[in-house]
Amino acid sequence: MRKIYFIVCCITLLSACDKHDPILTGIRTPIFDGGQIRVLNQTITDVPPDVHTYDNSACKYTQDSKNIVWDGARRVFSGFATNNTVSGTRTPICSGKYLYAGLSTGEVVKLNPKSRSVLWIADVYRTSNLTGGASMVDIVAPIVPYGDSIYAGGLGDAFCRINAISGAKHWCVDLSVGIPFILAGNYAFVVSSDGNLNAVSLKKGDVFWRTPVTAQSAPIYSDGVITVGKERINVADGKKIK
Repeated sequence: MRKIYFIVCCITLLSACDKHDPILTGIRTPIFDGGQIRVLNQTITDVPPDVHTYDNSACKYTQDSKNIVWDGARRVFSGFATNNTVSGTRTPICSGKYLYAGLSTGEVVKLNPKSRSVLWIADVYRTSNLTGGASMVDIVAPIVPYGDSIYAGGLGDAFCRINAISGAKHWCVDLSVGIPFILAGNYAFVVSSDGNLNAVSLKKGDVFWRTPVTAQSAPIYSDGVITVGKERINVADGKKIK
């Protein structure tokens, strides 16, 4: 009887993990299933006039390598520490009265820093990363708030648009992201870990075009041209400018 009771308890706990995490409190968004990247190979007709900028310099909160968010010496949030991570500085993002942080365990969390409560948790990685896929799921690239959404990419092969209020995903694309990306007009321009620059529609997550780049460096946008390292790419069609 004890054995049967133990098995039933385990099943009950596992079935609850899709909405509530036993370690991180708060409502949890279902994991991104993933799939093949669908590239439209279409020209961008609404070329962005400029890049979206976000000033986070006034955000006083810090984050350490153990997924702990601090307000000076006051602990605001404690995530799950892991040794299976990459080095890099992670900085929480302030937006209104809320705080967003990307964790080395692959989640983005929305926090109320005053009450120290977790409002939601969104998994930014594919299911396969938990069942024999890539071992790194860090959210390394800075999170970008824009409009009513949060944009985040991680090493767990997911670049996602997340509803800032509910934590629900609008969409996710199979892109592993380890460096800063940019938002310009109706698009995100993302250098993925596989060595491609991707033009992702903010509306549906469609990849309009992708082109190989040599450098793993943050893209820079100006006057219809994206620069990655020493390469210049036409934003309309993704072709390199010689």
